[in-house]
Amino acid sequence: MKIGFNEGCNRFCEDHSVLKDLELCEKYGFDYIDIQSECLDRDLKAGKFTIEQLGDWFKSHNLTMLSYNALKFFNMKQTQEEKDAVMAELDEIINRCLILDCKMIVVVPSENITVHATRAEIRTDAVAVLKEMVKKVEPHGIKLSIEFCGSPGMTINRFEDAYAIVQEVDSPLVGVTLDQYHFHAMASEWAALEKADGKKIFVWHLNDTEDMPCGAAYNTDEKRLWPGDPRGCLDHKRYADTLKKIGFEGNCCTVEVFRPDYYELTQEENVRTAAEVTRSHVEKYWDQPVASPSLS
Repeated sequence: MKIGFNEGCNRFCEDHSVLKDLELCEKYGFDYIDIQSECLDRDLKAGKFTIEQLGDWFKSHNLTMLSYNALKFFNMKQTQEEKDAVMAELDEIINRCLILDCKMIVVVPSENITVHATRAEIRTDAVAVLKEMVKKVEPHGIKLSIEFCGSPGMTINRFEDAYAIVQEVDSPLVGVTLDQYHFHAMASEWAALEKADGKKIFVWHLNDTEDMPCGAAYNTDEKRLWPGDPRGCLDHKRYADTLKKIGFEGNCCTVEVFRPDYYELTQEENVRTAAEVTRSHVEKYWDQPVASPSLS
């Protein structure tokens, strides 16, 4: 199992830069990185590098870009202008991915929409949008991974809803990002994950979280913890064992936290800690065989 770093972990550390993240991730043994769009846009705007220079860096190093994270708020657009803007953004991201040799785009659902849409209406809309997106990414072999987000205001906020959309789109290029915090925060169903096809889970985001009430307004990304923190409440063994049993083929465990405390670390301290806890997690939970059910 390879290990990956998501820039959500340290995006607000003092003097943060994407290039520094690349160097540090390679230094501390990460195999992959999820580049956060906010970090990339911020550095490009500041003139720290060009997208072509970033692409050249990847060509001469071992670190690989796992995903472009993310195209946000892709669904439930109410005007043609809004819909066209999403597709224009996708075109720009595809161009960047081709330069960066990135084969995955994470897509995040819209939140706090003004229409009172049912789950069925949201599903129908998402399927239609994703099918149009597939037409754009297919010539380049780029995958789309839906990240359901465990917040009440999100249009797609549980695993089973995201997975149903993926099933209906029925494309080898469309799958799900399984973020442990998001799965827990809105009480996604373990039964749905246990019945899923592991090949349709493209990205595995590792984290822990404080034990907050499901759907509470204060149960936000800021409550995330490094995996292994004693304050955490997630059943890490169950996540890992379930992914093994259903045939997860992503071959990467990517750490993603958004905790303000961790932004007070230096960028290097943050990446070093992330590498240590992710490697420890993989050794403890993935490299061990799944226990067989007792027959007694």
